[in-house]
Amino acid sequence: MEKQLKVTYHHNSGFSVQVGSTLLVFDYWEGERRQLSSVGQLNTKILSVFEEVYVFVSHVHADHLDPVIYEWRDELPDINYIVSSDLPIGKRGRRIEPLETIELTKDISVSAFESTDLGVSFLVTAYGMKIFHAGDLNLWHWRQESSLHEIEAAEEAFYKACDPIPADEIDLAMFPVDPRQGMMYDAGANHFIMSKKPRLFIPMHWQERPEVAVDFARRASTPNTEVIAITHPGETATITYSDNYIDVHIVEPPKDLTDMSVTSAYQPKHTPKDPSDPFADSDLPVDLT
Repeated sequence: MEKQLKVTYHHNSGFSVQVGSTLLVFDYWEGERRQLSSVGQLNTKILSVFEEVYVFVSHVHADHLDPVIYEWRDELPDINYIVSSDLPIGKRGRRIEPLETIELTKDISVSAFESTDLGVSFLVTAYGMKIFHAGDLNLWHWRQESSLHEIEAAEEAFYKACDPIPADEIDLAMFPVDPRQGMMYDAGANHFIMSKKPRLFIPMHWQERPEVAVDFARRASTPNTEVIAITHPGETATITYSDNYIDVHIVEPPKDLTDMSVTSAYQPKHTPKDPSDPFADSDLPVDLT
C-alpha cells in the first residue's frame, strides 16, 4: 500500500515534513540577519492549516534554533515543542534525552539518539512513516588538519552514536554534508547511507553551497537508498512510497508570495486512521581527548 509525505526545505538544516494533517518542523532557522526569503519561511498562517504541529530542535547552536519558533505559540497555543535537554520548552514542550522515546499521540512517537556535537538526533514515527533528522550528528573529522588519533577518535564516537539507530526502517533521512571539513567531508553521510539504508536521503548543512548537495545526490545513491537534493528555500518534494518503488515529485518555490497561496504550498489531508495509509562557527570538531 502506498504512503506519502511532503518535505519542504527552509534553510541550513531546517525542514518541515507534512504527513497527512500533521506538520513536523525540524531545526528551523531563518539565517543570520533574517536572510531567508519569504517563500522559504514558516509563519502562523501556514502552521494554522494543520491539525497538529510539532517543532523539533536538536540542540542550542544558533543555526539550528531560531527564537522565532517560540513566538508562534502566541497565536497557536496548541503547538508542541520537542527539544534536546539543553533547551527551553515553554508551556507546551517536552525535553528528550538520547535513547529516550516519547509517545506524542497514539500514531506519533519520537526517539532521540546521541549526537557527535551537542544535543540529539531525532527519529519520528508518524502514521507508519519513519523520518530521521540528524541534527549535528556527523563524522566531524578534518583530514587535512586533525591528527590520526583525532580522526580515529571521531570515527569511534560517530560509529558508537549511529549504532542504536535502526537499519532498513527509515523512510526519509536528513543528514549533514558539510564541505568545510575538506577532504572526505561526506564520509559520515556515506556511512549512514551504507549502514542504515534509508529509503530516501536528503543532504543538509552544506553551508550555502548548493552545488555540494547536488553533486552528492548525483553520486551517492545506492540500490537501497535514493538521494535527492532540494536546495532552494521553499522547495518541496512530494514522496510516494510503495513496497517496490519511490516516486519523487520536486516543485521549486515561486519567485514571491504573490505566486503562491498557503493552500497550494501545504495541502494537509485528514489524518490517516490506518498507519499504513497515507553555520555558525559553533560546529567545530568536538574535543574527544
